[in-house]
Amino acid sequence: MTALAPSTGTAEARGWARPVSGAVRPVVTGLGIVAPSGIGVEEYWASTLRGQLRIAPISRFDASRYDARLAGEVGGFEPEAHVDKRYLVQTDRWTWFGMAASRLALADAAYDPSAHEPYATAVVFGSGSGGNDFGQRELERLWTRGRTAVSVYQSIAWFYAATTGQTSIRHGLKGPSGVVVSDGAGGLDSLAQARRVIRRGTSTVLAGGAESGLTPYALTCHLSSGRVSTATAPADGYKPFDVRANGYLPGEGGATLIVEDPAAAAARGAPRLYGEIAGYAATQDALGHGRTATDGRWLAVAMRRALADADVAPDEVDVVFADGAGSSDLDTQEAAAIRAVFGARPVPVTAPQGLVGRLCAAGSALSVATALLSIRDSVLPAVGNLDTPDPAHGLNLVREVRPGPVRTVLVNARGYGGFNSSLVVRALGPA
Repeated sequence: MTALAPSTGTAEARGWARPVSGAVRPVVTGLGIVAPSGIGVEEYWASTLRGQLRIAPISRFDASRYDARLAGEVGGFEPEAHVDKRYLVQTDRWTWFGMAASRLALADAAYDPSAHEPYATAVVFGSGSGGNDFGQRELERLWTRGRTAVSVYQSIAWFYAATTGQTSIRHGLKGPSGVVVSDGAGGLDSLAQARRVIRRGTSTVLAGGAESGLTPYALTCHLSSGRVSTATAPADGYKPFDVRANGYLPGEGGATLIVEDPAAAAARGAPRLYGEIAGYAATQDALGHGRTATDGRWLAVAMRRALADADVAPDEVDVVFADGAGSSDLDTQEAAAIRAVFGARPVPVTAPQGLVGRLCAAGSALSVATALLSIRDSVLPAVGNLDTPDPAHGLNLVREVRPGPVRTVLVNARGYGGFNSSLVVRALGPA
C-alpha cells in the first residue's frame, strides 16, 4: 500500500509520498523550548544542569485565597518576539508558547516548510486544558459586561486543538495533523502519533505540547485533583521521590520537536540529529471515574512493551526519565514499576521537572527534549528539588549531574484518568 500523492514527480522526489514502512524509526532534528527555566534550548539546558529551582509564588494573579500559591511561570516571555501580531489577538498564552517553541524548533532544524510541498509537513500536539487565559478573561467580561463584550475569538482561542491549527496556518502546513488529549502523557503520545504519520508517508511532523494553566479557574481545576502541594516555600513544594513528597505544583511552557523520516532528513542535509524515536507503548489503568489502579503494573507493561518495540533490553537503558508525580503513592507505584522492569539492576532514574513544575502535556514533551540533550552531551541531569530520597522506593536516583555516556533513554509519563505512556529514544551511529 502506498500513501496518496499528486501525480507529479516533485512531491515523490521530496520524500513525502512513498511506500509505508513499519520499520521506519523517525529522527528528531530540531528542538524548541519555552519553559520556566529558560526560553531556547541552551538557556533551559544550562539552568537544568545547574539545578536552579524555578518554582516561585504565582505572580500572574492574586493567589492568596487559594490553597496552592506556587507554580513554575515562564518569565521574560515577550510574545511579540515570537508570534506574529495578527495571531496575538485571536490566540491564548498557551498557543503563544506552542508557536514560539515551534518557531525555535524549525530554526534549530534549519527546516523551512515553505521549501517543501505543503503536504510534506504535519503538526500533532498534545494538549491538556486549552486556552485558560483567554477563557478566564472572556468569562469575566460575560459576567460583568454581558455577552456583547465577549470576543468573537473565544470560540477558537480556548479550543484544545487551537495550537495545532494556528501553527498549521502560520506555516502553511497541510499534512495530516491533530491533537492528542491524555493529560500529562500527551507529549509522549503526540510523538507516537508523529511516528505513525511518518510511517504512513509524511516526511516531517512538528510534535510536542504546550500548556498555560495558571489562572484562577485553571488553578481551581488543578486543586480539584487533591494532588497539588500546598507548601508555601518553593523548596518545600514539588519533590519527586523525596521523603517529603507532598504533591505537585503546576507549571507552564511548551516544547516542540521536529520529527522526520530519516531518509528525508538525510536528503535535505539536516544539520543535526538528536536521536531516533525507537519505541513506544501506552496502557490505561482507570477503574472508574477518578479512580485508577493502586499499583504500577500497567505502567510496567507500557515500559516493557516500549522496550520490546525498540528491540532494547532493559540492561541497555542508560537512564529512566520518570514521570515523578511528586505524590508519595504515585511515586511508589512508579518506583515499583521500574523495579519490576529492571530487576536488581540499579538503573539511574531522574526527574528534572521537579525544578519547573508539572507542565501537563508540555511536560512529557519537555522530558523527551531533555532526554535528547542528555544523549547529546553525555550527561545525566539530577532529579529536581530532591533533598532526601525515600529509601522505600529502592531507586538509583540521580542526586547530582553525572557524566554519561547516554545512548538509550526510557521516558515515562502518566496522565490523570489512568494514562500511562513510555517512549524510548536512542542515539544514532556507533557507540
